Amino acid sequence: MPSPRRKVALASSQPPAVTEPYKPTPAEKAALTRYVARGAQRPPARIRVAKGKAGISTGPDHPDLGTGTVNLLNALGTASLPFMNGLLSQITNVASQGREPDEAGINFVLSVVNGIEPRDEVEAMLAVQMAAVHLATMTFARRLAHVENLPQQEGAERAFNKLARTFTTQIEALKRYRSDGKQTVRVERVTVEAGGQAVVGAVNIPSRGGGAPDKI
Repeated sequence: MPSPRRKVALASSQPPAVTEPYKPTPAEKAALTRYVARGAQRPPARIRVAKGKAGISTGPDHPDLGTGTVNLLNALGTASLPFMNGLLSQITNVASQGREPDEAGINFVLSVVNGIEPRDEVEAMLAVQMAAVHLATMTFARRLAHVENLPQQEGAERAFNKLARTFTTQIEALKRYRSDGKQTVRVERVTVEAGGQAVVGAVNIPSRGGGAPDKI
């Protein structure tokens, strides 16, 4: 008759129960479909930081160097290699807190720029500035949450408010640039009573003082 200790050993050697694979809900399936479609429309653009005997080097994070470079060019809205290299250098300086390039920080900024989908170099530069302002805003938001005295609170609060307003201004600037300065006026509803007539354009109404008519 086996000992109790032997029984425990035999029980623990049994294979684990096989569990059924997870079945996504309809909402999760729809989210997965949107995710795949979004990735197909705009491929990700990433940078890889490598450390070797010659030092630290950066390059496209892609199995094929040419394809990875094209993905970066498209993400930055340009076909110019000098522009791409210069802007990537600036992104590296902004996104890295230490002396060495921060791969995660660089790719975060790139993901922000890629999400904005710049159409040219101007929009790419503005997108990078927006990412930089966002990083600075979050830095002062963290400082504001850990202040120890009133002067620290006031300083962090002022910087946070200025940066938040700057980010909003940048969004408006991007919208204006993309609209080419054109303004669209949309009429939601026009009601004309029986016997009346709709008028389109400026309407002159005599002023109360008898001078020049008022224009509406």
